Amino acid sequence: MIKDSQVISLLLKQGLADKNQIELAQEEMKRAGLTLDQSLERLGFATEEDIANIRAAVLGIPYIDLTNYLIDKELIKLVPEAMAKKYSLVPLFKVGNTLTIGMVDPENILAQDYVRDITQIDIIEPVLISRSGLAHVLDTYYGTADSIDELVGTIDKEKIVRTGEKGMLEAAEETPIVKLVNLMIMQAVQSRASDIHVEPDEKILRIRYRVDGLLQEVNKIPSPLQNAVISRIKVLSNMDIAESRKPQDGRIRMNIENRELDIRVSTFPTVYGENVVMRLLDRSAVLPGLRELGFAKDELEEFNKLIRRTYGIILVTGPTGSGKTTTLYAAISTINSVEKNVITIEDPVEYMIAMVRQTQVNPKAGITFANGLRNILRQDPDIVMVGEIRDRETVEIAIQASLTGHLVFSTLHTNDAPSALTRLIDMGIEPFLISSSVIGILAQRLVRLTCDKCKEKYRPSEVTLKNTGLDQGLEFYRGKGCKKCNNSGFMGRSAIFELLPINEEIREMIDAKRSAAEIKKKAIELGIRTLRQNGLEKVRAGITTLEEILRVTEIE
Repeated sequence: MIKDSQVISLLLKQGLADKNQIELAQEEMKRAGLTLDQSLERLGFATEEDIANIRAAVLGIPYIDLTNYLIDKELIKLVPEAMAKKYSLVPLFKVGNTLTIGMVDPENILAQDYVRDITQIDIIEPVLISRSGLAHVLDTYYGTADSIDELVGTIDKEKIVRTGEKGMLEAAEETPIVKLVNLMIMQAVQSRASDIHVEPDEKILRIRYRVDGLLQEVNKIPSPLQNAVISRIKVLSNMDIAESRKPQDGRIRMNIENRELDIRVSTFPTVYGENVVMRLLDRSAVLPGLRELGFAKDELEEFNKLIRRTYGIILVTGPTGSGKTTTLYAAISTINSVEKNVITIEDPVEYMIAMVRQTQVNPKAGITFANGLRNILRQDPDIVMVGEIRDRETVEIAIQASLTGHLVFSTLHTNDAPSALTRLIDMGIEPFLISSSVIGILAQRLVRLTCDKCKEKYRPSEVTLKNTGLDQGLEFYRGKGCKKCNNSGFMGRSAIFELLPINEEIREMIDAKRSAAEIKKKAIELGIRTLRQNGLEKVRAGITTLEEILRVTEIE
């Protein structure tokens, strides 16, 4: 049993209360018959969260704030509502055969035994939660529908509209709307979505998720709920709820199954109302290494040689959403060490890398890619990563950095590797500067992988086979669709690459201002594999479909 003296000692040690406040709180305890916690809160000397953190420290267990914590609906079903209320506990996440439960009183061993018996899970690990956190979970999760459609069917739409007429903040705080937005985010995470699109139309609010690079419609919400749903998202992301005529950007931090979720939110006014796009970033996700990205063995060896050079520019190119940033992170993580000073400027910073100094573009504070890079060079870096080359000034500074002994990584938006060279020339850079600074270009795309669960043999059309020149004796596979892959036939993505090291012959062609097509022809003669050729190798390996490769390499 935690003693009040232990709580008081830590409150004083951490400076959360002084001796005079403790004495007043103890007097209030006697006068009003309160606990120490209640007395401190009533007098305003400590918040509920302060005290919860103190109690967790005394017990030697974590405290979890449930304000923005998402819990799997299937997990909630493990503990009946009556038990959750009786013992003041809720299930939070499950890893293997260990169930972590949030408890207002983690010292209640009897309650833990009940949970163990009813769930048939051997290992129960308690963490401390506050009473308000418990109330939030009970109100948000218990007694709700399993799907968005079911939940929408239970909402009194007229009441939401009436509440919205009084004020959109009040409508956004209505329990059914809170549940609806939480469920929308939870289902997106479970579907492996990278983005949530909330799109107002004439009579409906359309919800779409981007999964494995493609958008899919998941729900249609009646338009009377539109303003309340969008207002709820704006409240969560700290936007101006009263401003609907201008685009806004915001951010939501949530926890789901012990994973930290960072959601970047953008609103944009349309004729039917504000369009909202939410980009989901899992901060706790393990960044893939270069070996996991999809490189062929010889290309991985060549790329490893390039990123271990001491100076020069390495460009990763491809359209938005082709995995360029992930490749840059993997490259930097591979060569990062205590002997090197690595600094980045990004927009935005998506993942944190140990020992790397990472800066985010902030035009309001005067931090752009160009002047950010200029200032980074005064920080004695060995390796610099510039999130994207957008203008001539940034290119010129990057070239100067590479020519003065720095290794520079950056990205461009071009269709293939040779086109990156001509793009730099189009930006006004002298060819001799490009040929003397750029040491390698990596073009890439992301292709969807065939679902292992529902994988089956199939035969592409004769026209497709003829156009790709594949041996008709090959075996081809596709996913027929199952529950695991949401009936898409695909599960996960991998990259295909086109790696162009800049050797002497390519340098001479750059200096001579040869076209991208000519450079590509020479590069193929020298042995590089195009994006399509790399993709067809994955088709031969049976891990993706021929149609998928044709879709992402249609330019060839």
